[in-house]
Amino acid sequence: MKESQAKKTGRPLSFDRGVALERAMHAFWRHGYETTSVAELTAAMGVTAPSLYAAFGDKKKLFLEALRLYAGDPAAIGAALDAAPSARAAVLAMLEGAAAGFTGESTPPGCLLASATASGSAASAEVQAVVAGVRHDIAALVRRRIERDVALGLLAADTDAPALAHLAIGVIQGMSVLARDGLGRAALLGVAAQAMHAFRAGPACLLADG
Repeated sequence: MKESQAKKTGRPLSFDRGVALERAMHAFWRHGYETTSVAELTAAMGVTAPSLYAAFGDKKKLFLEALRLYAGDPAAIGAALDAAPSARAAVLAMLEGAAAGFTGESTPPGCLLASATASGSAASAEVQAVVAGVRHDIAALVRRRIERDVALGLLAADTDAPALAHLAIGVIQGMSVLARDGLGRAALLGVAAQAMHAFRAGPACLLADG
């Protein structure tokens, strides 16, 4: 019975899977999906190639799991957007968080979503589609929060919610490029602050201010 169970479950991992996954995430973040070789991944993760395949399947599956780790739980992102006092405050928090995350001392500059699949061959089309899907899902959550504020009169009635949501995502991705170019955190925070001018107050805010 024990022998059969051992064959079914396989040999226990000899390394910390969570730590190895985080190291792989950093490798993909720094070098990109296609240009990061399995040899570079195993060196960064501190594992052998057979161990990598046994624990994660293959390079694509490893990247997609690293992507989920980086992007976070969509439900948690949506909850944070909903809990913010306004759509403007929610997006500003996202941009400020991006400015901090893109200029961390212990992480590569910029954004994994922007840099890992910025270019690639047809062989990586599926991975590129998944990354695009993550951006699309986040934009949809931002759009929903913007539409809520329009309905409440916190944003101008003629606000183009889809365009404003995509502007927020576009600013974040642009900030990633600037961070990789060497722009510092203070400058990125300035970009975030300027982007807030796109959020025009609605009648509810104007009445409150009056």
